[in-house]
Amino acid sequence: MKQFKHVGNFEFLSKLTTENVNGERYYTVDENQKFPSITTITGTLPEKVKGLKEWRKKIGHKEAGKITRKAAARGNAVHSMIEKYLDNKLDFKFSDPLAIESFRKIQPVLDKYVDNIYAQEAQLWSQHLRAAGRVDCVGQFGGKTSVIDFKTARKPKKKEWIKDYFMQACGYAIMWEERTSIPVNSLVILISPTEGKPQVFIDHRDNWTKALLTQIEYFYQRK
Repeated sequence: MKQFKHVGNFEFLSKLTTENVNGERYYTVDENQKFPSITTITGTLPEKVKGLKEWRKKIGHKEAGKITRKAAARGNAVHSMIEKYLDNKLDFKFSDPLAIESFRKIQPVLDKYVDNIYAQEAQLWSQHLRAAGRVDCVGQFGGKTSVIDFKTARKPKKKEWIKDYFMQACGYAIMWEERTSIPVNSLVILISPTEGKPQVFIDHRDNWTKALLTQIEYFYQRK
């Protein structure tokens, strides 16, 4: 099993408290400021909201709720396995065979491309963006310092379907630089679908900054 190298000391990053307000997650930055999570912000992307409504209507709200809960539980399990694996502590005390299979699919990608890890599950926030969040991983992917986001799915995705993923990763990159003064330009989305092979999508942060800022303005105007 590969031993991943961890570099830097980022213990100074804030440990923020969170709360849910009407189904939306907020991070308390200080006694006067609470910022919405970047996933809450991208979750209001109009095309995503429309797509989810149409999907729920098509298969029924009860069935959609069941599928969503199962997917969330499996996604959390796979995230936990990846986090432990990259931390060189994986013990495989997990019971969901599909989650284990999803991890096994993505493991060779992690072995080949990921190293020199700065942080995992770090809580970040940005005055510039008026947003906060918890980044999956910041480290080197293929030798480039990157925000690395891990996703699970039932079926393979197309890049044009995952705009919200890239917006999230762009937000984390901006927050990371604001908090640490270390620029991150590479965004990596790793998807392990239940059906098919693992997918790797890579893009430059600057290709998503404008779309992210537009979505943040939409979110706040909507409020």
